[in-house]
Amino acid sequence: MPDENELARESVQHPVVAALQDMVLDSSDVEEFLTGLAEVSARVFPRTYGDVFCGVTLLRPRSMITVASSGARARQVDEIQYGFDDGPCLRAAREGYTVHVRDFLTETRFPEYRRAVASFGVRSALGIPIRLDDGVSAGLDFYSTEPNAFDDEGVAAAENIAQNASRSLRLAVRIGRLTDDARNLEAALSSRTTIDRAVGVIMAQNRCSQAEAIGILRRASTSRNIKLRDVAAGVLASLDQVDVTDTHFER
Repeated sequence: MPDENELARESVQHPVVAALQDMVLDSSDVEEFLTGLAEVSARVFPRTYGDVFCGVTLLRPRSMITVASSGARARQVDEIQYGFDDGPCLRAAREGYTVHVRDFLTETRFPEYRRAVASFGVRSALGIPIRLDDGVSAGLDFYSTEPNAFDDEGVAAAENIAQNASRSLRLAVRIGRLTDDARNLEAALSSRTTIDRAVGVIMAQNRCSQAEAIGILRRASTSRNIKLRDVAAGVLASLDQVDVTDTHFER
């Protein structure tokens, strides 16, 4: 009969893979997927590892950080890490190797961070890198209330989780990018439509050419320090308030 450590290692195979695949389909965005990943990962470890909680960091271009956690305690500890801009999860995500903290009371790396974390009752931690596409990296952070909680079996289990999560997370990030691109395109098309309609209104009001109408809009945008789309939206909104034959802009 396998011991609890063996069960922890085996449990990250089929059940976790299936759960991650389901989460990709069910999550409305990347942040929701990361929260699910943190919750599933924390449940893998049995009580022999102490009270284990998990956080996830997603580093995007231009240093954007997305944070997810299995609960409030993990979120608090991760926020401390971001405050110091260093710690197991950040170092694992940035440098691509497993960071194992056996006991924060005797740890010599990131001394200021370790003292702050120890005050939350956290004694040991694992930072596991998750391999993603170029420009994006992630780290999976496991915390335990027990010192020396993560033995070789525990480290292997955590690394297996990260390996199984990498494909699902890559898919979630790509879907998120496609969704963002679609939203940006929709916003751009909406802006273009608003501007085109406003140009038409100004042409009718001022009996001017399209180029002259666009110039009127741009001058209004510059003089008022307002985005061109917002000026155009104001033109359209005014149609319900005044006679359309009135002139709103001086040529």
